[in-house]
Amino acid sequence: MKTRDHKQAADHKGKTEGSGLNNPQGGKTPDIHQAITDQILAAMEQARSTGRRLWDSQPSLPMNLTTGKPYSGVNVLILWSASLSHGYHSPYWITYKQAANMGGQVRKGEHGTRCVFYKPWESQETNRETGETEIIKGAVLKSFTIFNLDQCDGIAAPTPAPREPFQAIEDAERIMAASPAPIKIGGTQACYIPVRDEIHLPSREAFINPEAFYSTAMHEMTHSTGHKSRLDRDFSGRFGTESYAFEELIAELGSAFLNADLGIFGATLPDHADYLTNWIKILKGDKKAILTAAAQASKAHAFIKGLIAERAAQDAA
Repeated sequence: MKTRDHKQAADHKGKTEGSGLNNPQGGKTPDIHQAITDQILAAMEQARSTGRRLWDSQPSLPMNLTTGKPYSGVNVLILWSASLSHGYHSPYWITYKQAANMGGQVRKGEHGTRCVFYKPWESQETNRETGETEIIKGAVLKSFTIFNLDQCDGIAAPTPAPREPFQAIEDAERIMAASPAPIKIGGTQACYIPVRDEIHLPSREAFINPEAFYSTAMHEMTHSTGHKSRLDRDFSGRFGTESYAFEELIAELGSAFLNADLGIFGATLPDHADYLTNWIKILKGDKKAILTAAAQASKAHAFIKGLIAERAAQDAA
């Protein structure tokens, strides 16, 4: 049996109009925000998901506990969906037998998650016309059941590798102190909750490095500028069901702009670009979306900078 792989190649060519402030001497003064946006767009063309986690509780690729190998294909989606549905936090999965072999036990009443794999097969058949024996190859879909480590007793999760002590960045802490919304530190989620007007972040020590913590914090701070009591962002009329994706573009660009103020943009560029590839659909659907998002991110950035200046003035008084 012959198989054939079909691959499609496409050249991605993009052109972004320049922007900047008018220069009395003629021409335009370079706009750092536009330059950053251009850098991110270029990086997005090369970005590939690496499964890198910015903090310990952030979902990673599900993996088998005994082999240490991540699951792939549709099984990743199946296991992510099961984790979201049942509230599992562990990325580790295991079969019933593997749990027993490790001295553990799947708790009574727990239901496993069914995953799939293709089992190859082959058979010999005789060609009636030529009389020759041919080998026919194929694959049949099989299933297997696994359990999340959260469903098991008596099995400890692998110990995370030790990290260097958290090194606070003084200027970044000043930005956070001027946050538009209150910041709650602790827990396992990083998010902005509009109905409460609160930002929630895992602890500083949970992140892979200080840059990751501050980058995430500034992403959520940018979200908070869109509250109706502040910049009142609402793009549901223009983007409809994709308005959430557009807001994510704004928040990530806003975080990048604030990182640029701190001089740590180069260290966080790959994470910004990789994150934004998740929302590239909206960019393809509206060629001006990235420019609009950048403009809105600049407004959010200016709003936060204004709060920083106000706080500095109050401290100096």
